[in-house]
Amino acid sequence: MTTPAPAQQNGAPAAPTVVLDDTDTLPSEQTTTSGGAKKSRTQEELENKENKENKPPKETKPPQLTEFQKLVALSIGKTLPIYGEKLFENVPTTFAPADRIPVTADYVIGPGDELLIRAWGQIDLDVHARVDRNGAIYIPKVGNLNVAGLRYDQVQSFLKAHIGRIYQNFDLNVSMGELRSIDIFVVGQAKRPGRYTVSSLSTLANAVFASGGPSPAGSMRHIELKRGSTVVTDFDLYDLLLKGDKSKDVPLLPQDVIYFAPVGPQVAISGEVNDPAIYELKNQTSLGEALQLAGGLTPTAYGGKVYVEQIKDREARSIEEVKLDSTGLARPLKDGDVVNFTAISPRFVNAVTLRGNVATPGRYPWHDGMRVSDLIPNKEFLITGAYWNQQNAITLQTQTGTTKTAVNDVRKNAPEINWDYAVIQRISQQDLSTELLPFNLGKAVLQHEASSDLLLQPGDIVTIFSQADLRVPREQQTKLVRLEGEFASSGVYRAQPGETLRDLVIKSGGLAPSAYLYAAVFTRESTRIQQQERLSLLVSQMEKELDRQATQAAENAKTAEEANAARLATETRRAELEKLRQLKAEGRIVLNLHPDDTGVEAIPAIPLEDGDQLYVPSRPIIVSVFGDVYNQGSFLQRPGKTVDRYLRDAGGPTRNADKDKIFVVLANGAVVSKDAAPHFWSGGFSSMVLMPGDTVIVPEQLNPGAGWRKFKDFSQILFDFGLAAAAVHVLTQ
Repeated sequence: MTTPAPAQQNGAPAAPTVVLDDTDTLPSEQTTTSGGAKKSRTQEELENKENKENKPPKETKPPQLTEFQKLVALSIGKTLPIYGEKLFENVPTTFAPADRIPVTADYVIGPGDELLIRAWGQIDLDVHARVDRNGAIYIPKVGNLNVAGLRYDQVQSFLKAHIGRIYQNFDLNVSMGELRSIDIFVVGQAKRPGRYTVSSLSTLANAVFASGGPSPAGSMRHIELKRGSTVVTDFDLYDLLLKGDKSKDVPLLPQDVIYFAPVGPQVAISGEVNDPAIYELKNQTSLGEALQLAGGLTPTAYGGKVYVEQIKDREARSIEEVKLDSTGLARPLKDGDVVNFTAISPRFVNAVTLRGNVATPGRYPWHDGMRVSDLIPNKEFLITGAYWNQQNAITLQTQTGTTKTAVNDVRKNAPEINWDYAVIQRISQQDLSTELLPFNLGKAVLQHEASSDLLLQPGDIVTIFSQADLRVPREQQTKLVRLEGEFASSGVYRAQPGETLRDLVIKSGGLAPSAYLYAAVFTRESTRIQQQERLSLLVSQMEKELDRQATQAAENAKTAEEANAARLATETRRAELEKLRQLKAEGRIVLNLHPDDTGVEAIPAIPLEDGDQLYVPSRPIIVSVFGDVYNQGSFLQRPGKTVDRYLRDAGGPTRNADKDKIFVVLANGAVVSKDAAPHFWSGGFSSMVLMPGDTVIVPEQLNPGAGWRKFKDFSQILFDFGLAAAAVHVLTQ
C-alpha cells in the first residue's frame, strides 16, 4: 500500500512514501462511510472491484523512447526495447513481500519484531512479545530481556539460558510473529524515487522491482545499496537476468539508500539474434561478449560478417563491415554502436526444385551433368499421392457420416499427365530475367531423347503439368464416357482419339432390343456448367425486375385494397421465382431423335468429352399430365392419341389454369408450346399426337404485368437450358 506523502512548502508534490508490506494484513479491517456507518473490508473491496469493472479501460501510454532508441529505429526500421525494461512494465503500486515464509537463521531481531514464546513444564508461557524501541521484550514471571541485534537462530538458546536461571525442568519454543517495517530511500535515476516503508524481510532486489526499476536514463548494471557512507553492494541486474545470479542481493536495514546510477554506454544488437535489444555495457565489451548478451545468433543468421554503425567523435556516423572471425569477435564496442546481424540468403546453392503433377514435389540435390531424367527417373515418379489415395478407396462415406457405401464409380482418379509439355524455369545469369526452357516430358522420361532430356543447373525449377493445368487438344485428352440403360453392354468406356458417340456405342456392342432411342438422354459437364451460369443470370434478372415492379406498384397504389392486391401479386411472383431458383441444369444436349429412330445409325456422330453420359431407357407405356388439371397423373399411351385426349383424361384444365401457356416436354428433351406453334399440326396444338414418355404441362394462370411477362414462358426456359423433364415436378408443385 502507499502512504500519502506530506505536501511540500512550495506547492510541488512530495516524493512518494510507499509502504511495502503484506496488503492482506491491513491495520484496519473497517472503514467509515460518509454516513458514519462502518462497512467491512470485504464489502469495500467488492464495491471497489465493481467500480473498476464499470470504468472504461485505462488507456496505456506508449513508452517514451530515448534518443538512442529513436536513432536505432531510423537505422534498422524498427524500435528495439531496452533490455530488461519489460520486467518493470506491470509493477504494482503496492508491494507485498512474502511475510509468511520461514525466517532465515541469520535474520537480525530489531525493534518492532514480534516473538511468539511458548514454554511448558515448571513454567507455562504463551507470550506474544513485541521488541520495544530499546530492543527489549517483556516476559511475565521473568522480566525484561534485551534481544535486539540477536540472530534468529540465537534467540531460543538466549531465552532458554536466561529463563533457566529462574526455572528448571522446562521446554521452550520460539518463533517469529509479525515482523517490523523499515524505512528505505530510492534515489538517483529511478523510475519512482522516494521513501519506501518495507518489510524487514525485504532485500535489495525486492525494492528494485517494487520501485519500478531504473528510469530510461538509469543504469541496470550499477544499482548501489548504501548504508551510511558505505556501499554495501553494487547490484547488476544483468547477472540476475542472464545468469540467475542473485549473490549480490542483500537484506535491507532501516535507512538504507538504493541509488540508481546514470545509464552507462549502450549498444544496439539487432537482426538475427535471439534477443535483439539495446544493451548497457559495464566494462570494455567485445563484439563476441555483446553477442552473448543478446543470446547468440539465430539458426538463420549469416555467420560470415556483421555491419556495425558508429558515431565518430560525436560528429558523424559511419558503418563498418566486420568479419565474424576471432579478430572481429574480439573487436571492442563503443557507446552508440548499432550492430546488425543479417540473415542468410534463402538460395540453395546445389539444389533443383521439382513441382507440379509429381509424386513428391520438393528440392533435390544437384550434381554436375544432371539431366531431367536424373530428376525424374521413371514414369512412376509422376503418380501423385492423391491418385493412390483414390485408387485405394474401397468405400465412400456419405455426407451425413452415418454409413459408408462401396465405390462403384469408374472415373479418372487424378488428372492425366501432359506428356507433351513441361518447362524449366531459370534465372538468366546475364540480366536476372526469367528464362523458360520447354521440353517434351514423354521424350525426356520415357524415351530419354537427348533433345528433350535437358541439362539442369543449380536453382532450376522443373514444373510438370497435368491436362487439368493446361488445356490440351481434344484428341490428346483421356475421355471416359458412361453408357447406361438399354445397351448390349452398359458400362464406362475410354474413347479413343477421333471416336464419336456413335462409334463408342457401336464399340460397346450396340443397343439392346428394348432400347427406346427416342428418349435417350445425353449429358455433358461443360454444357451443364454453361447452362447453370445462364440460368443463375436469368433468375437474378427476374429478381431485380420483380423488386422494381413491387416498388412501383406500392407507389402507385391509391387505396389499401390496391396495395394489398399488389402485395399478393408480388408474393405469387416470388413463389414462381423460387420454383425457378430450385432448378438445376442437367447439361442435357437434345439429340432431336425421331420416334421412329431405332438403330445405332440414328445416333449423332458427336465428338466426345471426358465425363459424357448417354442414357437410353426402355420404351415406356405412359404419357403424363401435370399442372393445373383436375386429375394430374400418368396415363397409358395409345397410338394416335392427342394432347386434347390426354387433357380430357386428366379432367381438363382448372379455372386457374393458363390454357394459352400449355406446353409439352417431349421424351427426346424438346419442348413444344401452344402459343409458339399453334398451327404446326392439322387441327392445331391440341391435335398433336403424343409418344410414350411425353409430358403435358398445364401452368397456373397469372397476371404478372408486361415487364414480368417476358420472363414467364417456362416452356422456352426449359428448352433453352436443357432442363426438360427433370424440372416438371418442380414447376408443377
